[in-house]
Amino acid sequence: MSDIVGNGMMKGGLSRALSLPNILTYLRLGAVPLVAGCLLWGGFAMRWLALAIFIAAAITDFLDGYLARKWNQQSALGRMLDPIADKVLVAVVLLVLAWNWTISGAHLWAAIIILSREVLVSGLREFLSELRVSVPVTRIAKYKTAMQLVAVGFLIAGPAGDQVFPYVTTIGLLGLWLAAALTLYTGYDYFRAGIGHVIDEK
Repeated sequence: MSDIVGNGMMKGGLSRALSLPNILTYLRLGAVPLVAGCLLWGGFAMRWLALAIFIAAAITDFLDGYLARKWNQQSALGRMLDPIADKVLVAVVLLVLAWNWTISGAHLWAAIIILSREVLVSGLREFLSELRVSVPVTRIAKYKTAMQLVAVGFLIAGPAGDQVFPYVTTIGLLGLWLAAALTLYTGYDYFRAGIGHVIDEK
């Protein structure tokens, strides 16, 4: 009997791990080195390819959560990996865009704000999880993620996009600052929600 129960649990866990919403999240993680590689390779054609892969990855960010709710396929693995995939995608691409000078000068501060917030909030979430305290994702945090993806998309097109429309990079940089502002606001929200638990923890 125990073998039957154990096998059932293993099969159930495997089916959840291989559900379509989770597979979309895996694909988003897999897109990270592809986008970074295209940008590191250089050239306008590779930028357009990087943008196409990035857009496909960004679409999975919407689809995985939507399908998980619609098909009742939400899982602990999905809840863990989904925000990680978002953060890794944005963080790695921002670093590469800084490396190839698409983001430079004072605009680097917007990228630093975004990256720093993600590290700090991730650390806070990990600490609070040990206390079994959940900090839910707010609607504004979702807007922040969306703005980051849009801004990074424009910046990936960058100089290649400027050949088609002269202000693509400028729009991307402005969007990056707007995303940084939302990042600061949502970061404050998370710390305000969690700081009491940090101070009172014994």
